[in-house]
Amino acid sequence: MRVLLTTIGSRGDVQPVVALAVRLKELAQEVRLCAPPDFRDWAGELGIPFTPVGPVLSSTGKADPAAAPPTPEQRRRMVADSVAAQFEAVTAAAEGCDVIVAGGYLVIAARTVAEQRGIPYFMAAYSPNFLPSPHHAPPVYPMLGEKPSDGTVGNATLWARETQRWNTIWSDLLNAHREAAGLTPVTDVRQYLFTDKPWLAADATLGPWPGDSEVVQTGAWILPDDRPLSGELEAFLDEGEPPVYFGFGSIRAPRDLSRTMIEAARALGRRAIVLRGWADLSLLDGEPDCLSIGEVNQQTLFRRVAAVVHHGGAGTTTAAARAGAPQVVLPQHADQHYWAQRIGELGIGTAHAPSPHTTASLTDALGHALKPDVTTRARSVATTVRTDGAQTAANLLLAARPV
Repeated sequence: MRVLLTTIGSRGDVQPVVALAVRLKELAQEVRLCAPPDFRDWAGELGIPFTPVGPVLSSTGKADPAAAPPTPEQRRRMVADSVAAQFEAVTAAAEGCDVIVAGGYLVIAARTVAEQRGIPYFMAAYSPNFLPSPHHAPPVYPMLGEKPSDGTVGNATLWARETQRWNTIWSDLLNAHREAAGLTPVTDVRQYLFTDKPWLAADATLGPWPGDSEVVQTGAWILPDDRPLSGELEAFLDEGEPPVYFGFGSIRAPRDLSRTMIEAARALGRRAIVLRGWADLSLLDGEPDCLSIGEVNQQTLFRRVAAVVHHGGAGTTTAAARAGAPQVVLPQHADQHYWAQRIGELGIGTAHAPSPHTTASLTDALGHALKPDVTTRARSVATTVRTDGAQTAANLLLAARPV
């Protein structure tokens, strides 16, 4: 069987489909990956044929999060360019494939390409709040002028607005491509892309599906990582008590976040490890209580830190929970508010308000996360996090392969 896995976004969107690709390869299946060009080298190292889609994204992490959002016209151009690039790339990558799997949230072209080719299509979300339910609100995108729900508007209303937003942004562009291919127009874009039976690639303890609609929860797609830590990082870890890890991964970081994070750690007598990430976070000074690092094996590192302070992406949340590390989540958009809420509900950390991030507020949140009862609870929850999600998804694909 030849499987095309495709996604749009940063590492948090790409790593799960890479995990599934690696598992399928181990099961002797042919796999192709269609993703942003930032991940071409990584796919090559893993021996996965790769088709780039869209522009390089890594530079967006350095953009000022306080800058003015794109104008409506700029957004329209960005959306139109994205849809055109997806149809071109996914169509080329799907040549000869038996099934297409779309991972994440904004893969617009994949189902239409699968429909053209008469092959099965599956969509996988990485967080429950990407899928409609009266039990949670939809994701939030500040760049579109949205704010997290304050509870005054019901979830049913919020999801109705989400449906309308999807249709307003994507409907004309998607249907233009469908008309050109001789296909009927789509009236509900999000429903069409997500299907009547989407997959949920999230751990059932951390992000349980409430069960009010038909969703297949496979568990998180975790890529095994056996890379050693650098000698410098090993030495830093061995020199004292477990430090606090700070990282914002592939997303933009608020202004002065490095200063705020390091000052908060020092206020609590803790050392700090700062992930540079796409935002290129830096240290305040050359003091020996802080270390700056690049991309790292989280699975190993998180078992050796006192706490993990991060943006609340599904991958980092799952990695920290699996390692038994208390968490402080500073959410900005998309699924991050959901994961921040879940960390608080599970008692394994603290959800910091989206903003402002001050030394005092982060010190308070980190102090709570470092309490012994939170650490004990985090270690307990870690024993329930499953690691077989990619295998479950692979089994579903193998069951769906053509006879």
